[in-house]
Amino acid sequence: MLEHAEVFGNRYGSPKAPVSRAIDTGQDVLFDVDWQGGQQLRNSQLGKHALSIFILPPSIPELERRLQSRGQDSQEIINGRMAKSRDEISHWPEYDYVLINQDLDRTEQQLRTIIGAERLRLSQQPDIVETVRRLNAEFEERK
Repeated sequence: MLEHAEVFGNRYGSPKAPVSRAIDTGQDVLFDVDWQGGQQLRNSQLGKHALSIFILPPSIPELERRLQSRGQDSQEIINGRMAKSRDEISHWPEYDYVLINQDLDRTEQQLRTIIGAERLRLSQQPDIVETVRRLNAEFEERK
């Protein structure tokens, strides 16, 4: 497993093999994990490929409202999530990017912008060396 945790009585984890295959074929893999899962991913063998984005709520009352409006957890679970959220939020400086999810559409656009820019990093362009070699060879042919 790349990362695993027990959260609110549920076990979660991400198997390494399918993630490795996806990365090897140039696909992006998105994880929705807590700070501990993010730390495990960044410290894994695939960590060099990791881009971390922490998404903050605009306020604590809004966080609680969103948890309640999902309608999937009991009040006891929501209370537990709220109690844990302060610790979770305290880890924001460990991330590459931090967004405040005030507006879902705006936050989605910010995520797309970050991912697009990260794909253009030199370290994420394995074919760039061959492209530069080809360009240099074309210069040599002009002589």
